[in-house]
Amino acid sequence: MTTTYDFEDTPSNYDDVQRQGGQDAVYDPNFVPDSVKSFVVHMYRHIREKNVYEIHQMCETSFQTLSERLFKDTPWPSVEAIAPYVDNDHVFCLLYREMWFRHLYARLSPTLKQRIDSYDNYCSLFQVVLHGVVNMQLPNQWLWDMVDEFVYQFQSFCQYRAKMKNKTEQEIALLKQNDKAWNVYGVLNFLQALVEKSTIIQILEQEKEGLEQFTATDGYDYSGGSNVLKVLGYFSMVGLLRVHCLLGDYHTGLKWLQPIDITQQGVYISVIGCHIATIYHYGFANLMLRRYVDAVSEFNKILLYIYKTKQYHQKSPQYEQLLKKNEQMYALLAVCLSLCPQTKLVDESVNSQLREKYGEKMMRMQRCDDEEFGIYDELFSYACPKFITPSAPSFEEPLVNYNQDAYRLQLKMFLYEVKQQQLLSGVRTFLKVYSSISLAKLANYMEVDEPTLRTILLTYKHKTHSVGSDGKVISNADIDFYINNDMIYVVESKPAKRYGDFFLRQIAKLEGVMNDMDRIKLE
Repeated sequence: MTTTYDFEDTPSNYDDVQRQGGQDAVYDPNFVPDSVKSFVVHMYRHIREKNVYEIHQMCETSFQTLSERLFKDTPWPSVEAIAPYVDNDHVFCLLYREMWFRHLYARLSPTLKQRIDSYDNYCSLFQVVLHGVVNMQLPNQWLWDMVDEFVYQFQSFCQYRAKMKNKTEQEIALLKQNDKAWNVYGVLNFLQALVEKSTIIQILEQEKEGLEQFTATDGYDYSGGSNVLKVLGYFSMVGLLRVHCLLGDYHTGLKWLQPIDITQQGVYISVIGCHIATIYHYGFANLMLRRYVDAVSEFNKILLYIYKTKQYHQKSPQYEQLLKKNEQMYALLAVCLSLCPQTKLVDESVNSQLREKYGEKMMRMQRCDDEEFGIYDELFSYACPKFITPSAPSFEEPLVNYNQDAYRLQLKMFLYEVKQQQLLSGVRTFLKVYSSISLAKLANYMEVDEPTLRTILLTYKHKTHSVGSDGKVISNADIDFYINNDMIYVVESKPAKRYGDFFLRQIAKLEGVMNDMDRIKLE
């Protein structure tokens, strides 16, 4: 049975006082409302008792309710203020500060000092997990939020630091003084250390041989141990994928994700935010590496999943983020299918939504003109991650903003790839029509000479093939060809037809009709 907490026991004028004058005028970090005392006392007790269900309820419901009621425009009480109510427990205070900073980032604009303090808190928390004796069971949602927020705050700090133009002398002095804060090597080292110390890669390997039950238990330890290090290590692999995508190193990002088989059920599915982040970054990385079939396949699956289940997440704090990522993945799917027409890989309902959102733009993206580039530019800019420049600025030069440099570079590389594929849509159109055609005839149709046509055909071969994660060459094309004695022979791939979805839809319709008939009372 879930514990209920009394949110009405704060002073009657507390909300009114908060609405007057803003954060600076009313926020007292040492004032702890009774409901917050109750919250931290119960949370501390549940953590000590390893009551995962109650901890999850408090994080996802109670914390959000209290934040909405009492701390909409202010931070929570300071850790020093609540520490006496939890026996000054060091680890609990680190966990409380993690939530404190997460709330601050979500509701307010953190100062540079607060950004640095948050990094220090993460360092202390991860050091305890890596080198201390942690005997806790925490909900997967909270452990994912830790990794997710750690990467988000790193990204946010890099964007903040890159806006040098309007920095004050005090801010510049503080940046120089704290040059190790949110250093890219520090962030990567912590995530990698969590992966290695947790031995999660070996655990997942052993699971394939039936020697482990990590996925079956959703990462929880039912023998009285702790799930914290193992699950943090697991989610850190997704965190490393995300960081490397932000840096533009897609190959390394996908390499870190390899131990997680995303074609199977896994712990990453147990947290909707992790599930979406995993597939979004996996799909985007494959798009940038020209592995369009892999990207289309996974985007299709996650979009179908969201389409069927999003109504169950409406009360979740992550619901808005879910909808945003859903729209971004539809945009990325439109880009993939425009560069590599593989509509057979897309489910009917997903394809219907896609046509509704981007049908007209996808038609225009098939043309070889400046308008086409404009649409690719628009969709990429809307759907791409917020790329970062991880290096510290040079404080000696004239101070300029460089927060858009990484994004512009990735956009430039992407549009360069699009431009290289301009002529390929024309080639594909002719190859779809003919089963065989002479080089001379096709060159005449395309209004180019034969040597140029050979170059175009080689480009088509190159651009429709890529190197897979296992090092083998894979094809992204729905048609292939070979040349023999100046003749082009076309081989159209015919994927196996899938009848299961059709029959399932018809069965569901039939059940609906039968239910309607049962409700009709015959006279």
